[in-house]
Amino acid sequence: MWAYDSVFYQIYPLGFCGAPFENDGVLTNRIQKVEEWIPHIKKLGCNAIYFSPLFDSDTHGYNTRDYTKVDPRLGTNEDFAKVCKALHKEGIKVVLDGVFNHVGRGFWAFQDVLQNREGSRYKDWFARIDFGGNSAYNDGLWYEGWEGNYDLVKLNQWNPEVREHIFSAVEGWIKEFDIDGLRLDVAYCLDPDFIRALRSFCDSKKEDFYLLGEMLHGDYNRLMGDDMLHSATNYECYKGLYSSFNSMNLFEIIHSLMRQFGPEQWTLYKGKHLLSFVDNHDVTRVASILQNEKHLPLIYALAFGMPGIPCVYYGSEWGEKADKSQGDPALRPSFEAPVWNDLAEWISKLAEAKKNSEALNYGAFRQVVLTNKQCIFERKSENERVLVAINADENAFTAHFDAGCGQAVDLISGELHDFGGGSELPPYSASFWKMER
Repeated sequence: MWAYDSVFYQIYPLGFCGAPFENDGVLTNRIQKVEEWIPHIKKLGCNAIYFSPLFDSDTHGYNTRDYTKVDPRLGTNEDFAKVCKALHKEGIKVVLDGVFNHVGRGFWAFQDVLQNREGSRYKDWFARIDFGGNSAYNDGLWYEGWEGNYDLVKLNQWNPEVREHIFSAVEGWIKEFDIDGLRLDVAYCLDPDFIRALRSFCDSKKEDFYLLGEMLHGDYNRLMGDDMLHSATNYECYKGLYSSFNSMNLFEIIHSLMRQFGPEQWTLYKGKHLLSFVDNHDVTRVASILQNEKHLPLIYALAFGMPGIPCVYYGSEWGEKADKSQGDPALRPSFEAPVWNDLAEWISKLAEAKKNSEALNYGAFRQVVLTNKQCIFERKSENERVLVAINADENAFTAHFDAGCGQAVDLISGELHDFGGGSELPPYSASFWKMER
C-alpha cells in the first residue's frame, strides 16, 4: 500500500482558500490556490494530500448538501479535477474526506423530508425521524443529530439506497478526480458492515485505494483489518506526544508506543500503520500547545520516527499558532503564501529520511533507553535498523547502551556517529541513526 511509506500534508480547503464561512452560492475558483503551493509541498517532502471536506455544504464542509458537486465557494468539479491532475503529475496522491455519517440540513433529501414529511420517499434515509416531535429549528419534526449537533443530520447507514448513493458518489470521485483514497469522518460512528461494504466497493474500483478512519478512542482494530480500514488516526499518541514534552515525562509516549507497537504478544497494532500527527484542523496548533518552543523540532522528529504515517497540517510546518479556544475558524485560516524557515527545513529532512527508510516505514518498535527527558528506540526491518534518539533537556546527555555496532549514519544530518564510549545527545536534539550491518 502506497500510503505506508508516504508523508501526508493536510489542507482544510474552505479555510485554506479563504472562502466565506456561510455558503453564499457564489461560484468562485479558489481551489486553484492549491496548485500555487505544489512547489512548497514537494519541497517539504510530502507526497500525499488529505483534503478536508470540499463538497457542497451549508457552512464548514461537514454538513454536506451534495456529494457530487464541489462547493461553489471553491470552484467547479472541473476546477478540482485540474488541481488533482497537477498534483498527480508531481507524484502527489490525493485523499478526500468522506463525510458519510451525517449530512447538512441543506442536503437535498432532507429538504424533501422537511417539505413532504411522511410523504417523502427519503424519510428512511435518516437514522431516526419522529414526525410527532420538534427540533431546535422548529421543523415540526424531530431527527437525530450527530452528538447533539442538529445542523448535522444522521444518515441511516443500513438503508440500501443510502449506501448506493454514497458509493455512487465515491465512484464519481474516482472517475472524475482519480482520487487515491478516503479519510472517513467520525469513522467510530460508522457501522462495521458499512465499512466492509465500502472497502469491497473501493477495492473493486481502484487498486491500492486507501481507507483511513477518524478514530478517537477505544480499540482501533474494531474497524481496521484486511476487509475494513487500512489505517486509523492515532489520537492516543497525539495526546501523548505533546503532553510528554510539556510534563518532561517521555515515559508517557513511549508507554503508548510499546502498548501499540512493542514486541510483546499482546501489542495492539503491530505491523499496522496508523496516521501520526501533532495537530490538525480540530485541535490547538502544536506551536501553541508546547510550553517550550525548543521542543517543536523534537515533537516532529518523534512523530516521524515512531511507527505510522506522518501528516503535517498546513501552516504548522513553519510554526503557525492558533488555540482551539479561539474557535475553529482560527485553526483553519488562509495564508497568502507558504513560509519557509528552519522548522520547515527540518521537517523536509525528516520527510526524506522517513520516505527512504525501510525500517522507519515498516520496522518493528523496541524501547532501548528511556528517562524522563531522553529516549532512544529501535525501528528494525528485515534489511535495516534505525535508532531514533531524542534529548528534550537543555543539557547534553550521555546514553550508555549496547548499540550492536560501532558506527551509524544520521539519516537527518548525514553525519557519522561513533558509539564508542557512549552516545552523547546534544541539548534539544534528535537523531535517526542508521546502523551498520
